[in-house]
Amino acid sequence: MSRLLVASRNPKKLAELRRVLDGAGVSGVEVVGLDEVAPFPETPETAATFEENALVKARDGYAATGLACVADDSGLTVAALGGMPGVLSARWSGRHGDDAANTALLLAQLSDVPDARRGAAFVSACALVGPHGETVVRGEWAGSIAREPRGDGGFGYDPVFVPAGSGLTAAQLSPAEKDAASHRGRALARLLPALRALG
Repeated sequence: MSRLLVASRNPKKLAELRRVLDGAGVSGVEVVGLDEVAPFPETPETAATFEENALVKARDGYAATGLACVADDSGLTVAALGGMPGVLSARWSGRHGDDAANTALLLAQLSDVPDARRGAAFVSACALVGPHGETVVRGEWAGSIAREPRGDGGFGYDPVFVPAGSGLTAAQLSPAEKDAASHRGRALARLLPALRALG
């Protein structure tokens, strides 16, 4: 059984990766999070792209632990905001990880934007760094921004993101429905050949 470090302390991200691996029939890989390894210095996420941030996190994890490491950097891009919040998604309101404040600020910024111009996409870049080298993939999930939050599943901007072709927000989807369509699910699917090589 090989151990795969996920450069995250978010239990929902860890559970998502475990579900994707199980669903794809990948065996022989034990997923561990940052809380399950000795602490190490983590480079701040200051890069201009999701891909660069993910790669920095994965390199740090592999260098510090010797375990193959997968890292994700993801966020929301909104057309009416010129692609923002982008890499600043988690700290859009000024406080890192305050989902309610980030979502409230986003809705306030879009309050006068008509429905036809509320297009958005969730983006996830996943990087895998290990003894076999480095792999970086990207997944996107197109949709639009609702006028108010709906649903209590998921995290981040899920309650206001309506996937294209759906009347439900991402927070109203079941975990299986979200995994099948989401930006992170799409990126992880592209990473599966490299993850299988670890098993």
